Amino acid sequence: MTTPFSDLDQYTALPRVDGIALSPDGTRVALTVSALDERGTGYRRSVWQVPAAPSDTDGSATPVRLTRSAKGEGGVAFTRSGDLLFVSARPDESGDEPEGAQLWLLPAAGGEARPVTALAGGVGGVFGVAPAADAVVLTADLLPGAGTDRDTVVAEDARLRDRRKDRRVRAVLHETYPVRFWDHDLGPAQPHLLVLDTSELREPEAPVPSTAATDAAPEPGADEDRAAGYPAHLPVPRDITPAPGRTLDHVGGTVSPDGSTVLAAIGVQEARGTRSAVVTIDVATGTRTVLFDEEGVDHELPTLSHDGTTIAWVRTVRSTPAGAHEQEVWVAAVDGSGARRVATDWDRWPSELVFTPDDGALLAVADQDGRAPLFRIPLDGGAVEQVTHDDWAYSSLRVAGGTDVVVALRASWAAPLHPVRIATDGTVTPLATPAPLPEVPARTEEVAVTAADGARVRGWLLLPEGDGPHPLLLWIHGGPLNSWNQWSWRWNPQLMVARGYAVLLPDPALSTGYGLDFVNRGWNAWGQAPYTDLMAITDAVVARDDIDETRTAAMGGSFGGYMANWVAGHTDRFRAIVTHASLWALDQFAGTTDSAQYWQSIFDERGLHENDPHRFVADITTPLLVVHGDRDYRVPIGEGLRLWAELAEHHAGPDGSMPHRFLYFPDENHWVLAPQHAVVWYQTVFAFLAEHVLGEAWERPELLG
Repeated sequence: MTTPFSDLDQYTALPRVDGIALSPDGTRVALTVSALDERGTGYRRSVWQVPAAPSDTDGSATPVRLTRSAKGEGGVAFTRSGDLLFVSARPDESGDEPEGAQLWLLPAAGGEARPVTALAGGVGGVFGVAPAADAVVLTADLLPGAGTDRDTVVAEDARLRDRRKDRRVRAVLHETYPVRFWDHDLGPAQPHLLVLDTSELREPEAPVPSTAATDAAPEPGADEDRAAGYPAHLPVPRDITPAPGRTLDHVGGTVSPDGSTVLAAIGVQEARGTRSAVVTIDVATGTRTVLFDEEGVDHELPTLSHDGTTIAWVRTVRSTPAGAHEQEVWVAAVDGSGARRVATDWDRWPSELVFTPDDGALLAVADQDGRAPLFRIPLDGGAVEQVTHDDWAYSSLRVAGGTDVVVALRASWAAPLHPVRIATDGTVTPLATPAPLPEVPARTEEVAVTAADGARVRGWLLLPEGDGPHPLLLWIHGGPLNSWNQWSWRWNPQLMVARGYAVLLPDPALSTGYGLDFVNRGWNAWGQAPYTDLMAITDAVVARDDIDETRTAAMGGSFGGYMANWVAGHTDRFRAIVTHASLWALDQFAGTTDSAQYWQSIFDERGLHENDPHRFVADITTPLLVVHGDRDYRVPIGEGLRLWAELAEHHAGPDGSMPHRFLYFPDENHWVLAPQHAVVWYQTVFAFLAEHVLGEAWERPELLG
């Protein structure tokens, strides 16, 4: 019998929860769920609703689908009255296809969803919603030539976009670094924050027949705030961040309860890139007040208490080749006064920060020991308390102020993301989900070893059925500041376990969740402790009776791909190595990646040279499967091309043949996201490993032609 992990078509068809929102009264949870479309070539996202209470037996907790469109929906948030906001590129009431995704509103009382915006360039997402007012703050891209006048910028942006479209101009003039990010070119438009008042939303009116009365001139000033050509029944978004440049590319924050103030982490332009500062923006005037900004320091993850009086954020001194620094949690009054550090003895890096429902403490999520628990940080400087004590990784914390309701998503290697409710005492209760959790084939064990320097190096070992001995796949995580602590739809070891492999998921030096000293063991020295940690824990695992030491392989993506390349040049212990989106020539990579400033700041010249894997190409004897996407701007395609060229230079036979292979995706980025491309990726990896590890004949995937 086939399962979703033995059959790739079933696997790609599994629905995936990927977003969550909580209603203001704490009773309803909205979930975004991605599901395979009818052709099997893409994923379509829809919004579902479940109660924020545990499942019951009367059927009232059954998930209810709220949206259904060919374009899909995402970016969910609730208004103060409980109406649901989402972003979608679906047609409006007239049937017209929008140029970009717009903001939509689904009434809590029932009825059809309706558009709230009609911006020529579309909406990026919901930045924040005022809990006690009708203000909604959006992100949206506007062309720099549209100007800074909030009364004309929306109309002028539409005019300029039409002009460029008519003349088929796609050229971009850059004035600052960088020019691209992850998988897309930056510009010509720039992200702005726009505010609108949902109470101004009206029903569209039918045209009124001409009469003497209606032909009369409008009262002076009656419509002076109305953008030319903007639908009369929609509230016109007002720009509160004129001329932002690239400073809002990664903006994050929240809105005050009364909707009068935006708290945000924004970029401050530097020679090559930006540092992050915390500011407040007056919604009425757009006046910006800088609360915290320091050279060489990033201030990030700002959050606001439910009563609007206290802010919290994370302060981090920039890393240098000498090492990374602590991520400090700070609190202050909303005007920035009385700033003080809390959690001073907590050696973890928070990925999320929110206030508890009563504003008495902070809740944080951080990697720890191969998990990502929930922590409680007292505001009085007391010791940090761990709230959850299980093997799960938590994310997307949502809190309803004035209640006791805290919900989140959680995952592990045993289950993908699903919604849960977390009680004050740490009790976790699963909520209903429209994406049932699949039964996985692996049984999971925790393994650990002591490295030569005394550090504890641990990981997860996923084992198939039977006593073995099983072939082993060493799977190296990316980052490198990362941890193998939760489910990944892209890097899913369950698929390998279903084919009989044991999979080792280790956290070597540079991994998060083990303290700053553990990170810095591998700093500016990627090829040293990270490599010896990986070999040490592999040695320990292959010594087990249920593992076959003679049939092993290694693989990784991004930093994991770098490490796979380093492994290939330093040992012949593995029968095959898969290197995806990998760093190959560090001197070349540091200047071509989308964030050169960062990468050139964490290595010195000696570190770059000594840890450059391409210097050891002549020593490679293990067959490599090289995988790269042409739209990968984090690790540009030049890394894969140079790796392939140098493998050919040193290892090709007189007829050009090699044991290596290069799987190339012209339109994929750092990951491989299209469903059928993911199928091809797995099929190629399966075939490559089967050939070299299991001794089977090479079988070319059909879709590769």
